[in-house]
Amino acid sequence: MPYKKKYLPLILGVAVAAGILIGAKLNFSDSTDKLFSKNSKKDKLNRLIDYIDYDYVDNINTDSIVDVTVNGILENLDPHSVYIPKSEMQSVAENMKGDFVGIGVSFYPYRDSIAVIRAIEGGPSEQAGIKGGDRILIADGDTLFGNKFKDGDLVKKLKGPLNSKVNLKVYRKGEPKLLNITVKRSNIPIKSVDAAYMLTKKLGYIKVNRFAESTYKEFDKALKKLLKEGATEIALDLRDNPGGFLGIAEEIVDEFLEDEKLILFTKNKRGTIEKSFATSKGDFEKGKIYVLINENSASASEIVAGALQDNDRGTIVGRRSYGKGLVQREMDLGDGSAVRLTVSRYYTPTGRSIQRPYKNGNKDYYDEYFERLNSGELLDPEKIQVADSLKYKTPKGKIVYGGGGIIPDVFVPIDSGMENETLTYLQRRGFIGYFVFETLEKTRKSYTGISRQEFIDKFEVSEAMVYAFQEYLNLRTESKLTFVAYHDQVKQYLKATLADQLYGAGAFEEVFNKHDIMIEEVIDLSNGKK
Repeated sequence: MPYKKKYLPLILGVAVAAGILIGAKLNFSDSTDKLFSKNSKKDKLNRLIDYIDYDYVDNINTDSIVDVTVNGILENLDPHSVYIPKSEMQSVAENMKGDFVGIGVSFYPYRDSIAVIRAIEGGPSEQAGIKGGDRILIADGDTLFGNKFKDGDLVKKLKGPLNSKVNLKVYRKGEPKLLNITVKRSNIPIKSVDAAYMLTKKLGYIKVNRFAESTYKEFDKALKKLLKEGATEIALDLRDNPGGFLGIAEEIVDEFLEDEKLILFTKNKRGTIEKSFATSKGDFEKGKIYVLINENSASASEIVAGALQDNDRGTIVGRRSYGKGLVQREMDLGDGSAVRLTVSRYYTPTGRSIQRPYKNGNKDYYDEYFERLNSGELLDPEKIQVADSLKYKTPKGKIVYGGGGIIPDVFVPIDSGMENETLTYLQRRGFIGYFVFETLEKTRKSYTGISRQEFIDKFEVSEAMVYAFQEYLNLRTESKLTFVAYHDQVKQYLKATLADQLYGAGAFEEVFNKHDIMIEEVIDLSNGKK
């Protein structure tokens, strides 16, 4: 897939909403057969489609009409009940399953060919010898370059049955002829734990970007790694995490809560309540825990934060979370498409719902970020609007509020430097990643012999690189950009992206976090300075 980085811009809008639509896997007693008995409402829709198919004056694609109808129905329910067309089901399923079958490279179209940004660590391409900067020109005899070639064609060629082989011809700068490399396809993880490393001698850090099927295993591995490295405190970073499977969030919370502590409960339209309790398996039930959230932390992220806050376990740091307390269930529509339908609400242990209102329609719902920005809430916790009617108390008497997200225990304002719209836009659109790759094309050998830790601790982005990036942008965008006000921040983005492309596996976060004010706040809390 084309190169994309973490740390998406704050103005995620619908992009965030799309991520947070993944609900829980729940058990239901009703048979689906009962749901599809004959009735006049369904007959009316079926008859209308038939009339259009057979009698309408022009030829119409009724499949598209059905899609529009389904979307229209769901839009009138709530913002998180959504339709997944057949064409999108595979990618959605892979994303939430946590892996796919392929050869394990990240790449982007460069000039008229496909350039490897890097081979995924431990994947089949890395094992076969593919390196960053390589061009994959031919796969099983089929040409993968030229003006008419699309990156989607590469995906089709490189994906295939598990354990099957693909024969590649690869161009590598400095080699006199094309390299013949055979890669055996395998399951390629879509990482949901971006980074796990020690912030201080006692404080471990774990960054989770979503809650997929594989997330708990990744998290458990990361936690055990940090405990072996001496962590007695954990910072769990859920910023910009749009959520995912409710059950995975429960498993992660279980690592921090003692046996029989309530994690959450759900309630459906019939008033049926299902409660989830912690078990005895937790690996970190005593040490300090800090959970980092922001306005894009949603759904399962809020379950984790709310469960810990309501049990007086840990400290929630950051800004008020998104406010999604609805649970979806995926239902097959019989033609390869599916619907994710809201089937219940979830409540934190004190009984609060953190779902924010959506009665004014989806647009107002998704535009609430701008309301928070304009109200000053992202800079001043006193501007957060709360209702006394939604006030709750934790067992130790701490006041918490429902009605629209998790309000942190320790507020950290938005960083107008590192989180400004221009830089996050450039990152999201890939400009920074593309520039760094093209820079490495010319200078990759100069980084040979520099260890990951040496790069993180000592490497400095030159003034010349900043100005080169500015010129790069001016040739590719209509606006003439200057970075006078954000010079140091640009250096940080460039260094973090260089680290990612050179070293992968959490290097971006290790660089970026060195100038992250929320990380600095957590370190101060850990050291007793707050």
